[in-house]
Amino acid sequence: MRSWTLLLTLALALAGCQPENARVEIRPVRTVLVDPKPVLDGRQAVGEVKPRYESDLSFRVTGKLVARRVDVGAMVKQGDTLASLDVVDYQNRLRSAEADVSASEAALVESQSAEARLGKLLKNGWTPQANYDVALRNLRSGEAKLAAARATLDLTRDQLNYTELKADFDGVITSVGAEAGQNVGAGQMVAKLARLTDKDAVFNLAETALVDHHTEGEEVIVWPLSNPQLTIEGVVREVAPVADSTTRTYTVKVTLKDPPSSILFGMSIGGRWKGSSALVVALPLSILFEKDSAPAVWVFDQQSGSATLRLVTVARYEADTVIIASGLAKGDMVVTAGINTLREGQKVRLADAATGGRIDQ
Repeated sequence: MRSWTLLLTLALALAGCQPENARVEIRPVRTVLVDPKPVLDGRQAVGEVKPRYESDLSFRVTGKLVARRVDVGAMVKQGDTLASLDVVDYQNRLRSAEADVSASEAALVESQSAEARLGKLLKNGWTPQANYDVALRNLRSGEAKLAAARATLDLTRDQLNYTELKADFDGVITSVGAEAGQNVGAGQMVAKLARLTDKDAVFNLAETALVDHHTEGEEVIVWPLSNPQLTIEGVVREVAPVADSTTRTYTVKVTLKDPPSSILFGMSIGGRWKGSSALVVALPLSILFEKDSAPAVWVFDQQSGSATLRLVTVARYEADTVIIASGLAKGDMVVTAGINTLREGQKVRLADAATGGRIDQ
């Protein structure tokens, strides 16, 4: 009993020898000094050069294709004949229509003479009104038949002209859809004609690439993969409102500004967003934490010498970098090393005399 009492007394005595305030642990950390700057979007995509204006040219009548005068890559001028149909049937229809017009004109002359003659007899009382009415009706019918025959003649002439397929504008043939000897229907594509002066760079982008870049009119930098040193400016003219059901990507069409003649249709082309004037902060991806289910970073408070977890807004993620849009101010010191075991308000010290370097991007 005395031994237990002695041990208890000794323990109390040792406890009384401890300092009143236990030593606070101060962890070493490394930091970077925040310096917001506009940064280029490092994400790139590969697309294809396509014509902005491309038309499917086809005949307006059916028939047998007897000649196709162009192939893929052919340069054509407005009015050039591209293909022809067999004209025999349409020439026969034209002759038949011309004969119908001649017959209608002859019938009309006879009706006019009968109406004039009966009109004089009716005026002198030598014929009843009913006979004159019949002659007048025949005259009106003859006039209508002649008008219909002339309309049919115009139609057959147009159909004969439609047996030749002509270029609507200057351009290049990008595709053909029929061969000589083939029977083609009205509206069936025979050749595709593209304008050379208007070229688009077409990209298929994932939805993550459209963050903060989903409106028309944004500027883009593109370059041919065969010559990356040749950069061309472009403007987004169309962003597909719905993703492709198979690839789940969005088609983005970029109109190229004054593309050189070396940029040909079908070329593979790279592109990236030109950049924004908004000031952002680029930090290593490893510094990102989470607070209340939102992204946050550790910030060193120089006055208190402690670390604080601060909420931030992420603009986008890149391969090993996170772009912070808001939440940090110029001069803030963000902890980049020694953060795995930090607690809110924990005392820290800088591991080196410097601040760990400024943020270059």
